[in-house]
Amino acid sequence: MADESNENLPAGRQGIIPINIEDEMRGAYIDYSMSVIISRALPDVRDGLKPVHRRILYGMLELGVNYNKPYKKSARIVGEVLGKYHPHGDSAVYDTMVRMAQPWSLRYPLVDGQGNFGSIDGDSAAAMRYTEARLKRIAEELLTDINKNTVNYQSNFDDSLKEPSVMPGKLPNLLLNGSSGIAVGMATNMAPHNLREVGAGIIAYIENNDITVAELMEHVTAPDFPTGGIIYGYTGVKQAFETGRGRVVMRAKAEFETTSTGREQIIVTEIPYMVNKASMIEKTAALVNDKKIEGISDIRDESDRNGLRVVYDLKKDAIPNIVLNYLYKYTQLQSSFGVNNIALVKGRPETLNLKDLIKHYVDHRHEVVIRRTQYELDEAEKRAHILEGYLIALDNLDEVISLIRNSQDPDSARQGLMEKFELSEIQARAILEMRLQRLTGMERDKILKEYEEVKALIEDLKDILAREERRMEIIKDEINQLVERYGDDRRTQIVHSADDITVEDMIPNDEMVITISHQGYIKRSALSDYRTQGRGGVGSRGVSTKDDDFTELLFIARAHNYLLIFTDNGKVFWKKVYAIPEGSKTSKGRAIQNLINIEPNDNVRAVINVESLSDEDYVKNNFLMMCTVKGTIKKTTLEAYSKPRANGINAITIRDDDRLLSVRLTNGDNHIVIAKRNGKAIHFHESDVRPMGRTATGVRGVTLEDEDDRVVGMVNIHREESNLLVVSENGYGKRSLVDDYRITKRGGKGVKTINVTEKTGKLVAIKEVIDTDDLMIINRSGITIRLGVKDLRVMGRATQGVKLIRLNENDTISSVEKVEKIDDIDEIDEELEEGQEGADDNQETSTDNNED
Repeated sequence: MADESNENLPAGRQGIIPINIEDEMRGAYIDYSMSVIISRALPDVRDGLKPVHRRILYGMLELGVNYNKPYKKSARIVGEVLGKYHPHGDSAVYDTMVRMAQPWSLRYPLVDGQGNFGSIDGDSAAAMRYTEARLKRIAEELLTDINKNTVNYQSNFDDSLKEPSVMPGKLPNLLLNGSSGIAVGMATNMAPHNLREVGAGIIAYIENNDITVAELMEHVTAPDFPTGGIIYGYTGVKQAFETGRGRVVMRAKAEFETTSTGREQIIVTEIPYMVNKASMIEKTAALVNDKKIEGISDIRDESDRNGLRVVYDLKKDAIPNIVLNYLYKYTQLQSSFGVNNIALVKGRPETLNLKDLIKHYVDHRHEVVIRRTQYELDEAEKRAHILEGYLIALDNLDEVISLIRNSQDPDSARQGLMEKFELSEIQARAILEMRLQRLTGMERDKILKEYEEVKALIEDLKDILAREERRMEIIKDEINQLVERYGDDRRTQIVHSADDITVEDMIPNDEMVITISHQGYIKRSALSDYRTQGRGGVGSRGVSTKDDDFTELLFIARAHNYLLIFTDNGKVFWKKVYAIPEGSKTSKGRAIQNLINIEPNDNVRAVINVESLSDEDYVKNNFLMMCTVKGTIKKTTLEAYSKPRANGINAITIRDDDRLLSVRLTNGDNHIVIAKRNGKAIHFHESDVRPMGRTATGVRGVTLEDEDDRVVGMVNIHREESNLLVVSENGYGKRSLVDDYRITKRGGKGVKTINVTEKTGKLVAIKEVIDTDDLMIINRSGITIRLGVKDLRVMGRATQGVKLIRLNENDTISSVEKVEKIDDIDEIDEELEEGQEGADDNQETSTDNNED
């Protein structure tokens, strides 16, 4: 049809073939795509190199810039590569070579650069006419044995030279340095790893080809980035190793320091991989100026040739842990590395998991070892053949000399040797070219010794070719040599996030004593520190606290227990007991706000010790009962709080004019008593409150009678001998029997628990107590007094109580805390006494039981 149409065309247009533009575009685009995928953007799985990297290394080898030779100008190297192998722009070659020399870009740099090769701040390298380069020693491991017919060669762009299609690759470069590239319709982003770990993984695979990815991960634990930092969370790493795709979260390595003036600082010494330090600091400063990040007064880059150091000066009232978490959230101090292991396998792009990468490397090395051994065998047999000729000539030395002397020319001499002694042409030539000094007896012994060595070598090489286990042993030995020569420690630390499997198996589940002070300082101590002293002993020194602080909570918990920490705003945070900072009996502990990501305007309200969040029976049959200041109560199964999150979750929805007041752990069969400021209390069984969802607001627990009224406390009755103790703001209080409070339905106004008068003041606290408990009473003036519950007699519900303490004029009681005696600890630590030392000199304690 095309020919018919051409006949009707003018003479100048005949021979043009019309084609469908859609077909032409499709074909051209596919050709372009394949060219980019195969010849530009994706690395080969065998040596981990793209064509431009391979050409640079080969060009440098050909140019003779080995690690032990002088540097050569980068422009000379770039010219060599451009002119012979890589017909593209010079910047494509130079930029690639620069990156191969940057220790913050490659885990194991392949080029040794001299001069300005850029910086981690994103500064460009100097022009190639100013810099010099040579191969790193480790790069030559990629090129080892390249001249022993170990790899195939292909023609260069103009068919004038040959270049290797792949490197022998003794170094597992793809795993060690990773790779990144954007092709057409696909992209690769492979993470670097540690040589020691990769070496152990390769050896484990060789010893057991059926090894699983999980077993390999015992050796290759995670990526190891050149800039160090922290891998936060193991889920993404595990996914990447198993599937070839995953998201690895990276964090900067940060420490807290305090200056000589008492100011807190955050010091960053390592940043995530591929983060531009200068850009990161600039963007962080903008966020601080826009008040999106609070608490930072200054940012300084103090980095020098000794290492990276970025200093964040904090404001006086800033909490370092909170500021650091804001930096992780809003800046590149936390970033992610999207692993996408796509590489060329036999010219086709494939997504590869950890085992695939190791398998293809071992397969390639196996082929290289076979080809190298065959080459060495061929060379050894050639040498043996010549040595055999030498030995024949030496055994017939006089005849050989006579034949050569009587020959007219070298050709006739060669022919004569071949005919008379049945030598090959190669042997005859070698004899004719042999120097006279080799005719001595000593030289004959050397030739004979060399021949024996070559014969032994031939036998060994044949054994290698015959037995795969020998070849695998060779690969293992070469890996061990690489590890011994170039191996180093991990730079990137692995930190398990709350979503990961914890490292509890390494931590004994011992009993710990948890102490929390009134001002929110927490610590854990070994139970043995508190063990029994003999009766009449002098006691022991307790915690060094501020004058107005004291130990409010002291309880025993196992190291694997969870602490549920509730705040005013209704959030709950989780903390494992072993994650609480350990301290001696005399240490103050650490502020809870520094352990959890609590908001600046929030405060810790309650801490609940939970035995387990994984025991299904336990979490379904235990409940958390919460009460707010406005009288709302909510009951939720512990199961709703059994999935810890690092940043906490909402435990209860709190209205704007309300706040969480109290949280209690119940078993579903406790009695609840809620007391109000106006002196009334309501008593009901917890079955009156149905379990509801985690984010629910709750239901009415008690009705408030006026705007001034509010809830002052909630208790759950869980001990048979319990009494209720109430305290008013003017220092009056009493113990009453629980049975004196009739059981009603929730939501009522309650019954009188103390006769509130102008003399007693409003109710400030209600506690569930037994005789062995003590009370810590804190006045608004800051005085703290300790009373024994056993000193208070049981009184009727409607009385006004007795005077517990004598207050100064205009002073009132701020709060009352109960200190329980722990049966396991017979020693009563003096830390529970220190709060009242300053008060005893100025304040008398009255327990006038006659005052009504």
